[in-house]
Amino acid sequence: MNSDSYTLNHPERLFQTASQFPDVFKPRAPESHKGTYGTLAVIGGAAGMSGAVVLAATAAIYQGCGKVWAGFNQLQLPFAVIPERAEIMLATAQMLLERGDISAWVCGCGMGLDGAAEALLPQVLQRAQGRPLLLDADALTLLSGPSENHLHETARQHGALILTPHPAEAARLLGVSTAEVQQNRIEAVQTLSAKFNAVAVLKGRHTLVAAPNGDTYTNQSGNAGLATAGSGDVLSGVIGSLLAQGVDAFQAAKAGVWLHGAAADVLRDSGTGEIGLLAGEIAPAARWLRNKLCG
Repeated sequence: MNSDSYTLNHPERLFQTASQFPDVFKPRAPESHKGTYGTLAVIGGAAGMSGAVVLAATAAIYQGCGKVWAGFNQLQLPFAVIPERAEIMLATAQMLLERGDISAWVCGCGMGLDGAAEALLPQVLQRAQGRPLLLDADALTLLSGPSENHLHETARQHGALILTPHPAEAARLLGVSTAEVQQNRIEAVQTLSAKFNAVAVLKGRHTLVAAPNGDTYTNQSGNAGLATAGSGDVLSGVIGSLLAQGVDAFQAAKAGVWLHGAAADVLRDSGTGEIGLLAGEIAPAARWLRNKLCG
């Protein structure tokens, strides 16, 4: 869909919501350059799951990150270049761990659960110390695994950590059932945030975002079109991009969740509809919407 055909329904409501995130919805300074907007590393993409990293990295570059690296949990790179997205730089995960210029990290999208992934997660936690880090998908499953005591303490000490579980992942992290999480979602997200000293994002209808001090945000954007493979990877890329651009973790998570859902609403209202909405369609719609709301 051409971006000119997007429909902006209820603009007054959208502008009012966007005003809650002042560090996200503001015009760029004329003297900006790519270094102004940070460098994001997205780590994941085991064999057969490269698309997860591609979706997250693509979403990050569409959200205005200065530079984006896609780091694959594979011995050799699966692509010479990502088709139609040559702007994204490619590396193996191990190569990215050696870089010293990363502003923020996203880890877990399609990373896998094998021995290589188990060894990779603590390395990422250590390497990302002092920089914002978002853990999603397989990284969350590994965080809840047998080595949880050591990893939990490392995660707690990070200081700028975001966790983005769906209900089943949240249940594993908390040691309860998925049904228990869903029965009291607010208590679950607040407990998760306090347990890991992290901003916690509990995905689902009316996604919740909690800070370690108990502050909790309930998101109102989004629709059933987001129930599609890769939607969560796009959300990780959007939030990661905001982190790399210097937005603090709580605001980045809240704004990223809202923008991700609002982009799906724009697609629904512009004729794409909810059935068959593709995760890859969310990123360009979110870019269009952010630019509209930046005035």
